[in-house]
Amino acid sequence: MFKKFIQIFKIKDLRKKILIVAGLLVVFRILAVIPIPNINIAHLKDFLSTNQLFGFLNIFSGGALEKLSIAMLGLGPYITATIIMQLLTLIFPKLKAMYYEEGAAGQAKFNRWCRYITVPLAAVQAYAFLNLLINQGIVVSSGLFDLLKSTILIIAGSMILMWIGELITEQKIGNGISILIFGGILARVPSSIKQALLTYESSRLPTYILFVAISILVIAGVVFINEGERRIPVNYAKRVRGTKMYGGSSSYLPVRVNQAGVIPIIFAISVLLFPQFIAQLLVVFSKDLSAGATTAVNNFFNNQIIYTILYFVLVVVFTYFYTAITFDPKEISKNLQRSGGFISGIRPGENTSEFLSKIVNRITLLGALFLGAIAILPNLTQLFTGVEFLSIGGTALLIVVSVALEIRNQVNAQLIMREYEEI
Repeated sequence: MFKKFIQIFKIKDLRKKILIVAGLLVVFRILAVIPIPNINIAHLKDFLSTNQLFGFLNIFSGGALEKLSIAMLGLGPYITATIIMQLLTLIFPKLKAMYYEEGAAGQAKFNRWCRYITVPLAAVQAYAFLNLLINQGIVVSSGLFDLLKSTILIIAGSMILMWIGELITEQKIGNGISILIFGGILARVPSSIKQALLTYESSRLPTYILFVAISILVIAGVVFINEGERRIPVNYAKRVRGTKMYGGSSSYLPVRVNQAGVIPIIFAISVLLFPQFIAQLLVVFSKDLSAGATTAVNNFFNNQIIYTILYFVLVVVFTYFYTAITFDPKEISKNLQRSGGFISGIRPGENTSEFLSKIVNRITLLGALFLGAIAILPNLTQLFTGVEFLSIGGTALLIVVSVALEIRNQVNAQLIMREYEEI
């Protein structure tokens, strides 16, 4: 392990990428501690401690929400815009063709549209959220000018985070969104340990032991599922071009148990936060209506049983949804046929596509159920023990482990590529 770490920093290009990512994470943490004006810190802490949904939103923002920084919305608006655009690919064939068939140019255009949608979403969410905070006495506003000033600052913070996330993705060390959330969670570890020590009670020692045991199981489970794959043997027919013969070799097509990684967790929590966002949005029409809707949403989601069931279902659904986007059996079947590849005993073309769809659906079912079960285990622990921080800590642990594995795989891939170049 130490030898590989040294090897990473010996390679100039890889070292440069890691240092760029580290520098961008430092910029993110600086943004996360720059507060908007006129905050009542005491009221803010009380509000966050009694609202589980905003506790999850605080995870997304990397702790920026609890400080009401200019990056308080985190990557929430961008994630919501991405979900909206990906759902629209199921409705509009032209949008789907742009994303799947136009290659890198089509995906670049798709991402550009996501950025365009992020701006109005961030504006509406910032305005509505600030009104909610003003009604709660958390933000002291002296008029429309203060409200607009803070709204513009929050929009700017969200757009800068989105840009930082894309810069990180370009380094090919991992997904920028996931790494920013990963960095924010790690930054909160010292304060979480401090909170656990301050609230320690010897009577709850079995609960803490149970939490540690569940954490170890979560880590082992996530590693097992993320690394698991089904290898489908692929043979290539012999082809003669001029005086040379090509093909005749065998390979395999890896189908991962969890194609989507940590994205289903992020999407699921974003959707759970969406009703709260709608309730905040109603402030545009009536403050009383918004306050009533917000209270109703909070009361609904404070029911741990309902919340846990919804969370589980959404994780499963988004695992299938994101797998369908990233792994298209028809497109893979076409690519195999073009390159002269075929699966033994399966006809090329439509039959291969159906075979791959069947395999992917079965494997994804196992991965989705397992991921959903791991996601709600901390919620079940909280339900039976009544210790609030276990739920949020469990979700954070799930994200951290998944992102760490993704980073490790990306770095290993680059190391292997450079070994081949040296040869």
